This record gives sequence, structure tokens and C-alpha cells, in this order.
Amino acid sequence: MRLITTLAAFLFVAGPVAGAAPASPGPGEPTLAEVRKLTERFQDVDVALAEGYIRDPFDLCDTAEMMGRPAAEGAMGVHYFRPDLLGITAPPSPRVNGEGTHTDFRKPSILIYEPQPDGSMELVAVENLVFAAAWRAAGNAERPTFHGVPYDSMIDDPTTATDEAHMFEPHFDRHVWIYRDNPNGVFTPFNPAVTCEHHRGARNHHDAHSPHGE
Repeated sequence: MRLITTLAAFLFVAGPVAGAAPASPGPGEPTLAEVRKLTERFQDVDVALAEGYIRDPFDLCDTAEMMGRPAAEGAMGVHYFRPDLLGITAPPSPRVNGEGTHTDFRKPSILIYEPQPDGSMELVAVENLVFAAAWRAAGNAERPTFHGVPYDSMIDDPTTATDEAHMFEPHFDRHVWIYRDNPNGVFTPFNPAVTCEHHRGARNHHDAHSPHGE
């Protein structure tokens, strides 16, 4: 459990803005309505915790502005994730890595919540993430897709101050906004209809990584 908690502290999931609209489900894929039906119970965050989801120990509420993007793009929220579905394998050296290739949105590996004024958490989106090396080692030449839309490809650009891969090895991820309408698209990483205004934890990456929150 200590290893899982240590690894969890490095989980920060985001992606470039994707404007693609969803197409029809591919073979064997659930519809968005089916994904919602199968994840409705996670609107109660205590149910998510009971089923193995772990809240980001850095307690970040992710916004576009934190990633150097225009504030108007909005926010994601607070991530809760399943280390087993992500296949996390080892502490960062220097980056978090994993071997999971789970892409079934019937059981998403990540749930995203928006903090509410009363301190409660409201489910706004679901997400899946796979590590690029593991995905390719499994014999996949192309990125995973959902409803015909390729996952976002996340890799750090060493020429920028922002860590685009968020302390992770290169990976692919896909956000699906089925609990909060997103005017920029159901698969767009950030949502202008989501706010971190009521978040009581770390406000930026520096605070989250500081041992004393300084």
C-alpha cells in the first residue's frame, strides 16, 4: 500500500485540447449512455473509494491554467484512480511507469470530480490511460481509440517549463465528459463548465510537490 500511495502522488493526468467529436462506438465498445449507466454509482465518491479508487494524494484540482494553457479552457477537477487498472509497476525513475493496457470504459481507470462549496465531490468525467511502451509491447501500432477518436498522446517536451507528461512515462489518455456537458466537446481534456473555485487543497504543482505546502 505504501508503494501505491507513493506512486499515486505522481499521478496528474491531462492532455492537449482535442476538438474531435465522438463518432459511433467501435466493435465491442459501449455507448456513452452505457458508460454512464455502468458508472452512475460513482456519483457517490465513497462508493468509488470502496471499490479501490484512490484520491490523488497531492490533492490537486487540475486546471488548464496550471498547464500553461488559457484559463478560458476551464478545468478537469480532482482525479481518483485505480492503480491496478493502470498497471503501475514501480516508483518513478525518474518517471512513473506501468504495464496496464486497460481501455474498457465500462470500468474506467480514472474518475474525475469537481469540489463543491460544501466540501462534497461531484462526478464530472471518466478517463482511461495507458502507457505508450506497454501499449506497443502488446502489439498495437496505433494509439487506442474510443468512438473512432484516438487517445491524446502525452510526452514531455524538454524545451518547455511545463512537464506535459506530468512525471509519467509517455502515455495515451482519453477523457469522456458524461456527467458535465462540455461546450468544447465530450472528449476535450479541459471543461470550461468545471471550476476548482471550491477546492481546498493544493493550488498549483509547486504547492503539491512541496513537503510543507510552501
